[in-house]
Amino acid sequence: MGRWRFVGRTDELSRLVNAATSPGGRGLFVSGTAGVGKSRLLAQSLEQLPALGCAVWSASANIATAGIPFGGLAQVLPADQPAGLTPAGTMRWAVEALHQQAAGRRIVIGIDDAHLLDPSSAALVYLIARSDNATVLGTLRSGEPVPLPIRALWTDDLVDHAELDPLSLAETDELLTAMLGEPVDAPSVDRLHRLSAGNALLLRELVIAAHASDELSRTYGVWRWTGRSHLPPSLDDLVDARIGQLEQGVRAVVELVAMGEPIGLALLHRATDSSDVEVAEERGLIRVVTHDRRSDVRLAHPLYGEVVRRRCPVTRARRLSAQLADLVEAVGTRRRDDLLRVAVWRLDSGTAQDPALLLKAGAQAFSQFDVPLAARLAGAALDTGGGYQAAELLATILMFGDRAAEAVGVLDAVTDQLTSETRRARWLTVRGMVSYWGLNRESTVAEIAADAQRLTDPANRARVVAFEAIMRLHRLECAEALRLSRSVLDRPAATVAARGLARCTIAHLQAARGELTLSGRAVEGVAAEAAQWRADMPYLQLALELARGTRLALAGDLAGIDAIVAAEFADLADAGDFRLGSGYLSILRAQAARLRGQTGEALRTSLGACAVLATSQVFAGLAHAERAQAAAMRGDVDSAVEAVAESDRAHTSGMAILYPWLEQARATVQAATGDLAGAVALLRDLVHRLQGDGFAGHEVLALHDLVRLGRADLEIGEPTVTGRRQSVAQRLSELSESVDGPLPSLMARHARAEYAHSGDQLLAVADAFAELELNVFAAEATSRAVSRLRAARSVRSHEANLRLAELLRRCDVVRTPALVVRQPALTDRERQIARLAARGLASRNIAEQLYISTRTVENHLQRVYNKLGVTGRGELWPVLRSMPEPEADPDR
Repeated sequence: MGRWRFVGRTDELSRLVNAATSPGGRGLFVSGTAGVGKSRLLAQSLEQLPALGCAVWSASANIATAGIPFGGLAQVLPADQPAGLTPAGTMRWAVEALHQQAAGRRIVIGIDDAHLLDPSSAALVYLIARSDNATVLGTLRSGEPVPLPIRALWTDDLVDHAELDPLSLAETDELLTAMLGEPVDAPSVDRLHRLSAGNALLLRELVIAAHASDELSRTYGVWRWTGRSHLPPSLDDLVDARIGQLEQGVRAVVELVAMGEPIGLALLHRATDSSDVEVAEERGLIRVVTHDRRSDVRLAHPLYGEVVRRRCPVTRARRLSAQLADLVEAVGTRRRDDLLRVAVWRLDSGTAQDPALLLKAGAQAFSQFDVPLAARLAGAALDTGGGYQAAELLATILMFGDRAAEAVGVLDAVTDQLTSETRRARWLTVRGMVSYWGLNRESTVAEIAADAQRLTDPANRARVVAFEAIMRLHRLECAEALRLSRSVLDRPAATVAARGLARCTIAHLQAARGELTLSGRAVEGVAAEAAQWRADMPYLQLALELARGTRLALAGDLAGIDAIVAAEFADLADAGDFRLGSGYLSILRAQAARLRGQTGEALRTSLGACAVLATSQVFAGLAHAERAQAAAMRGDVDSAVEAVAESDRAHTSGMAILYPWLEQARATVQAATGDLAGAVALLRDLVHRLQGDGFAGHEVLALHDLVRLGRADLEIGEPTVTGRRQSVAQRLSELSESVDGPLPSLMARHARAEYAHSGDQLLAVADAFAELELNVFAAEATSRAVSRLRAARSVRSHEANLRLAELLRRCDVVRTPALVVRQPALTDRERQIARLAARGLASRNIAEQLYISTRTVENHLQRVYNKLGVTGRGELWPVLRSMPEPEADPDR
């Protein structure tokens, strides 16, 4: 892979440039660890300075020149040095020569690794910094001794000194995208960020190694890392340079921490010599993290652990793992994760003999949604004699790891162990779940209903019926799903998990019907009892999130969506490869980004969801539908059409409950192709279907899509008692009185304003949408208002246009019919001149570039101002962004 494009670090880059160019600029030295990005940052800032009127010289100190007088500045000093000068005379001559070459420009000296400068060069740098119209920029490695003249630069208040922090998660994400050319899915970004600790050099080496060993896979334009780390020799060398040669006692400390981090400080002292622990900390190999009264020890850098674990002989690694397990068991498994850690150490050391320990640990790992680890522990529990319980746990985990066929095999192998009705009930629910969602067998619903009738214990029957209810909900048998769920709640013997599943089914159905308040209460009730059902049924969290996410999306509650995608479950699902959970939450993230107008983020996130769910039969269709929405809104019609086709292929009849989202996406894409009549027909059919199903919550959104297409007057539904059908505006007004939340009322206002052709009312509606961060709806309403006000020759048209420009500044690329169709047409020449003017070119320069007169340019610009309702160049660009691209634009 080639050189990375410079991304991120905008604040640091601006600070360096300002330090060199601002009046009274003091210069700046940046310190940081090796590989954190200091050199690249300095080089990037120096590249910008010549265009800003600076005379720039750069040098890179190194160990080879550290003992040669002026060796560090050999690249800066003029070649024609007079002979016979003393060191002091050489410095005075060098400063004068630099000023002569600068010819009045500001002198900027950039020095990389200034801590390696020889004494003479360091003194010359100090002298340059003290001279008039000159400044110094430089980098230093943290922890290295700094020459006294360089240190004096900031102690004498000649320059500033700052520490360069590691890359943030967002900067790591941006850097990975720049290197690979396409986005990387969020879990992979998180793992690579943690393993590199935000160090750009280490990140680069990790990516190169992963790419070379095919550990990076690309699906739907998104890269995904397997998580395996076959470190290249270059990384070994980098880590060796930091760790160095270790004494036997210190190596024992580092290896024990590598195998068991985080490990309690007291345990580490018990297992090793305290003096070796102190040496390891002094050398920066380990770090002690104190929280409340607990002190844990970790390696100073995550890659140290990778290298140490890989180099540790197998026999020693097994011995250390067993030693760690013995240590923790000796003091008792008091911390929440101790049981899990002991089980893993026993497994790694080959001393795992207790299936009960492995079974409990596997259940704990699954409750934390760490699917690979849970599967490993459950498999080991089954192999060591865990019996039916281990098989049930393993099959459940395999289902959520997209290994449904294996799960069925595991379950069928233990049918002879169904010695009680309780076991049979649990076996029925797990096998039904695998068969229905994993293998897409619709006959499962009838089979599980028949099996439930044979159960005599009320609690066992309630568990199976709760599963039957949620399956019937997903296949759109809503009335039966509601009846069954209520019957579960009516059974006092039903477990907390069964009742929670039934309440999630009801909450989902209530949200679809527009009963958002009741749905929210039900979801909150299930969430409040999580501690009671998580050990028994951790995957209930997914049903909870689906019901909650549906309610929030229908309510347009973007803040609520932000809250759940930032909650603990989202982090656990991403980190633990719980794909159904992380995939669904990515779809929610994409929906929120799209409604805010951040279509680039929406497309990127939905592509990530498609990649995560590529082998899933549950939410894959929904992920592609959301990708289609984002692509269509960005004007990428071909990608949007392809995404709809992929959605149709991936969607299964077992997830029929999701059809409103898929059909809305289909209509959006139809409109993006220019077939507005086809889009209107699709939405009208969707409204009719939603009315038949009683999904008033979804109907509000479908009706509003018709308003956005300018069809608030369209007649829909069956004729009323008067013999006429309701218009979209009338139906929305009716629904606003029965569907909960502020959004239906606002959308009804939008419909009435559109129906009445009222620009003033449309502006008021736009303001209300903007307060909810629904920027796309706000911009569309404002765009309509601009058209209405212009047609009425209202004095408010200019104000409306400025508001439209402000709303579009909040958005990424947005190409919806409401923002495209209503824009006044510009000729190709007007558009060309307007674009150049918006980019800051003077009329004279535009005229020279287009070979026309300046007067012609001014005349064209005045016509553009009149058509767009703007007063000057500063208002042009946001309006131009909202207009469609012509097929052949000379300036495109």
